[in-house]
Amino acid sequence: MNPLSVSYFNTASSMVLSSTLRFSTAFLLRQQHHRHSLLFASSRRFLSVPPRPPPPTRLSKDKDGDRNGTLAAVSNDMGTGRIVPVELHEEMTGSYITYSMSVLLGRALPDVRDGLKPVHRRILFAMHELGLASRKPFKKCARVVGEVLGKFHPHGDTAVYDSLVRMAQDFSLRYPLIQGHGNFGSVDADPAAAMRYTECRLEALTEAMLLADLEQDTVNYVPNFDGSQKEPSLLPARLPNLLLNGSSGIAVGMATNIPPHNLGELVDVLCALIHNPEATLQELLEYMPGPDFPTGGLIMGNLGILDAYRTGRGRITVRGKTDVELVDSKTKRMAVIIKEIPYQTNKSSLVEKIAELVENKSLDGISDIRDESDRSGMRIVIELKRAADPSIVVNNLYRLTALQSSFSCNMVCILDGQPKQMGLKEVLQAFLDFRCSVVERRARFKLSQMQERKHIVEGIMTGLDNMDRVIQIIREASSNATASASLRNEFKLSEKQAEAILDMNLRRLTMLERKKFADESKILTEQILKLEELLSSRKNILQLIEQEAIELKNRFSCPRRSMLEDSDSGQLEDIDVIPNEEMLLALSEKGYVKRMKPNTFNLQNRGTIGKSVGKLRVNDAMSDFIVCHAHDHVLYFSDRGIVYSARAYKIPECSRTAAGTPLIQILSLSDGERITSIIPVSDFVEEQFLIMLTVNGYIKKVSLNLFSAIRSTGIIAIQLVPGDELKWVRCCTNDDLVAMASQNGMVILSLCDVVRSLGRNTRGSVAMRLKEGDKVACMDIIPAAIRKGLEGVSKDPQSNVKGSNGPWLLFVSESGYGKRVPLSSFRQLPLKRVGLIGYKFASEDRLAAVFVVDDAESDEQLVLVSQSGTVNRIKVRDISIQSRYARGVILMRLEYAGKIQSASLISATEPELDEQEPGNVSLAA
Repeated sequence: MNPLSVSYFNTASSMVLSSTLRFSTAFLLRQQHHRHSLLFASSRRFLSVPPRPPPPTRLSKDKDGDRNGTLAAVSNDMGTGRIVPVELHEEMTGSYITYSMSVLLGRALPDVRDGLKPVHRRILFAMHELGLASRKPFKKCARVVGEVLGKFHPHGDTAVYDSLVRMAQDFSLRYPLIQGHGNFGSVDADPAAAMRYTECRLEALTEAMLLADLEQDTVNYVPNFDGSQKEPSLLPARLPNLLLNGSSGIAVGMATNIPPHNLGELVDVLCALIHNPEATLQELLEYMPGPDFPTGGLIMGNLGILDAYRTGRGRITVRGKTDVELVDSKTKRMAVIIKEIPYQTNKSSLVEKIAELVENKSLDGISDIRDESDRSGMRIVIELKRAADPSIVVNNLYRLTALQSSFSCNMVCILDGQPKQMGLKEVLQAFLDFRCSVVERRARFKLSQMQERKHIVEGIMTGLDNMDRVIQIIREASSNATASASLRNEFKLSEKQAEAILDMNLRRLTMLERKKFADESKILTEQILKLEELLSSRKNILQLIEQEAIELKNRFSCPRRSMLEDSDSGQLEDIDVIPNEEMLLALSEKGYVKRMKPNTFNLQNRGTIGKSVGKLRVNDAMSDFIVCHAHDHVLYFSDRGIVYSARAYKIPECSRTAAGTPLIQILSLSDGERITSIIPVSDFVEEQFLIMLTVNGYIKKVSLNLFSAIRSTGIIAIQLVPGDELKWVRCCTNDDLVAMASQNGMVILSLCDVVRSLGRNTRGSVAMRLKEGDKVACMDIIPAAIRKGLEGVSKDPQSNVKGSNGPWLLFVSESGYGKRVPLSSFRQLPLKRVGLIGYKFASEDRLAAVFVVDDAESDEQLVLVSQSGTVNRIKVRDISIQSRYARGVILMRLEYAGKIQSASLISATEPELDEQEPGNVSLAA
């Protein structure tokens, strides 16, 4: 028997099949060797002809090369009925390969073009034929299953119903294709109700994405299993559904497991590939950083994602999302709340596993566990013992239970009738080729219809223009055929045009109807020109594909559920055992950073020299000094407009006198790149923004969510023109005020909502007009609560500033002077203005920093850092309140310390001692 064409197999499937067949053949031959020898010998004697090789077997397909995944073995024996002797292992090999290919193409693997397996495609088509639109009433699932079984899919009803149920489960598919009514199972692996109880109809997304244009000759139709009617070999998908909802299946010798993705990100990456077909994988990851599972969770690291997108195979580690809540304020007992679990994890089994581990003493620190999940969402409460550390308990949950699991990507699908493992770009390119074919076929179908209609309209208009002669010809004709022939000869019409004239009603002979036909002909001409222009180039087709995809995004996109963590792998890291305590971060001009405990610098009096922040390199100076928590994401913004991210605890902790660690050892900085601003972020909230200000006075607002997933090599935060630098970055909301000040003491207060929210790769707008020789000095955010408290307060600049109760703007000059000015002394101004005077400086002095301070009774403290590295902490309430034109008071003496390089506000959380020498009072920041 001749072997099948090698093009039907990949290397992996051939190795598995051959090894399986060798084992099966050897076993059968040993058991039945004698019997088959006699059978073959008697067959040869009976035929009395020399044995000949078996007839070749070929795979039969239809003329279009698409039989919806079905294969048939055809013999060349021509029906002679003779027995042909064959070798047993050859027959088994051929039959097994035919069977395996049938399973691969007809059941287990999805098509790369519409992302569906045959059973899913047939269910959706059957529901479309039944008219189960998203706005029509529900129908029993048993009705749909019967329709699918009787017309398209002659297999078991259980298999069809299970497939239908899965397409309606929002925890199985990221975007369900069927809208279910009734019990369709749960995340606890509860089975769905019987099909006679449940009801279903199509989702609006399914109609718009998969079933639109189905009747416009966009795909091939093939006979069903008994040849009684036709079914589509594919659905004209407008988006790559293979990536949108993913797929999983086990075939013979191979399997597939494709993760789901976010619709908005998928449209973005598809549009990016349309604009730049040569885009690299790194560029595509800018738009779609990873999968988006329907059950949410945390995706740990991007190494597995990179492997899966590059080669089609990779392992993605997913963790459940947990929070820690205070159960009892008296006993200070805590509880771990599980709000999301990894994809395809059984919730009830997870709870049982945790209870079993607690009972077996394998998991310590847990006193009670209960499932409080309801319709509002998932909530598994794990109460902890009094002395238990929540981070350690969560660490053990990840290590011992399915709260952390792996999703093995194996992106195998059908391409050109063959199973193939594909990467992200290959899948997107294959879909674009298919979509171009669909759009072209649809355009040709519409063009043909419009040309035919225009042809008819032109004939009718000819008849209306010569109506008297037409009526005369019809009256003189002896039959319809004679009248049609006479009209064709008289006016040079086609047969269809003549028939259209003969079918006209008398009411259509009016002048109004003549105008309607003229208008219709004009509209048809315009539409025909548009379709011909569309078909003239592939670029126009791709533009239409992009437009239709963006329309789907605007209608059906939703926020990402699965968050991406910057961890390199799913292995448990130090963050799981490091307490989330406050810490101090000090950054120098030359890029040295160090982490210190908050009590490193003690409270001192105003006007003292201060304490040194530590040893600095030659010609180095302090740049920034912030307070954050160990688990915070610290965003590092460079002068080139690039942002990097690293956890705060990853910065090595050291003493006050240490020089620190070079940032280049922590971040992938380019040569000559400097970090100018660092922002700690504990949570990426949707309503928060980052507002950026450059040295040349350009301001820009970007959503904080855009920085939740930052590559190790950094991403663009702002576009800069040559000579400009990104200098200040702050967190804000739309209700906050932004305060900007120049080195000469000019101040602008403006509402953050006025600054338009932009994408990362933009420049921004002008913040304030600077006089000659002046530059932007600093920026701070005034919270919305403080802004609302100013409503109704007098704006008279001559009011008694000494008696003001706040809030104030705290000014710090480079020479160590400072003051508080009531915020009510300033009015809101639009952008692109010079501003109001906030500080009157001496000739050589300039503004170093400005802050918003609120309560006179608060324990806020000001940390001043000089260029030489000396640090001083003073209470904000000790700084006097003065007018906008005053010089201020001495905050820090700088005889040998240069100028003020950095200033920060911190809050004291420990009680002070009444009388201690400067340098001996320990306060946590």
